Amino acid sequence: MTRYQKFLNNTSLRRAVVLASLVIVLWLARSVMSTILLTFIFTFLVSSLVRAIQRIYPIRPAFVVVPLYAIIVTIVLYSAIHFVPAVAIQSVHLFNSVKDFYYSDAFANNQAMQWVLSSINSMNLDEQFKAGFSTVLQYVGNIGAMGVTLFLSFILSFFYTLETKALNEFGQNFLDSPFGWYFQDLKYFADKFTNTFGVVIEAQIFIAIVNTLITTVTLIVMKMPNIPSLAIMVFLLSMIPVAGAIISVVPLAVIAFTVDGWQGVLTIIVMIAVIHALEAYVLNPKFMSSRTKLPVFFTFVVLILAERLFGTWGLIVGIPVFTFLLDVFGIKKIANTD
Repeated sequence: MTRYQKFLNNTSLRRAVVLASLVIVLWLARSVMSTILLTFIFTFLVSSLVRAIQRIYPIRPAFVVVPLYAIIVTIVLYSAIHFVPAVAIQSVHLFNSVKDFYYSDAFANNQAMQWVLSSINSMNLDEQFKAGFSTVLQYVGNIGAMGVTLFLSFILSFFYTLETKALNEFGQNFLDSPFGWYFQDLKYFADKFTNTFGVVIEAQIFIAIVNTLITTVTLIVMKMPNIPSLAIMVFLLSMIPVAGAIISVVPLAVIAFTVDGWQGVLTIIVMIAVIHALEAYVLNPKFMSSRTKLPVFFTFVVLILAERLFGTWGLIVGIPVFTFLLDVFGIKKIANTD
């Protein structure tokens, strides 16, 4: 038996080499990582919807994908024409209002607010918020780059979901090739990645939507200004597991203080506590399953390391990637939700 054959028969070593080569390729392609991740997320969500509909009624994917993407394009165009300019103006006004209050004498002379601010600084939560907020401002200032990324991801996910069967048949050619062992191991990791990363991202998006709805209703009742801008901010921060809701307390509490004083701040804190309880005891067990939950300590450690390695994207994909690695190494198995 040759060394090459021994290598092929050593499943653990072979898969380790394949995984290492995959990591190297992704590292080299890091400049287009946003497009890759957005394409995967769009494709996963649409494919899940198609499979759910096909369980009820057998229908060709095209009859679901084409109308769905047409509806999405219509909504996006309508929003771009009617809502985006208004939200942009409101966001600038909101930012200026918070900045003016932050530098005002009322804020500087308020001992309680200064104590809260110093406590937040000691926890380093403001660094995560500044990193995320600066990235959002960078993308807003570069609408062209963000638009191209979204457009490419949207188009790629459309053609993938439309031609899933043909792509699977084409992919079989790679599995049957002389180097089929390599592509079989790639498929092994791809299946695990979809089963872990996809499930966690899907659940986190749903949880973010629920958190945003609850927060938006509360902000409307409190008569807070610039509701659309705040809702967008809450949704983006809610995509960060655990820490997102905590980070959102800072800007919401400052704005609430300018509107309704300490009563507004207390309302925000109570609202975040309710959201945390809902997420911890209802949404996470139901949509993420206890097998994907991590201790809070590990969650924060992973988020800190992921932000250092991948920037703001790391705050969103850090937990799913870590869960995927746990599954690959056999530390924590993730059940398939299909």
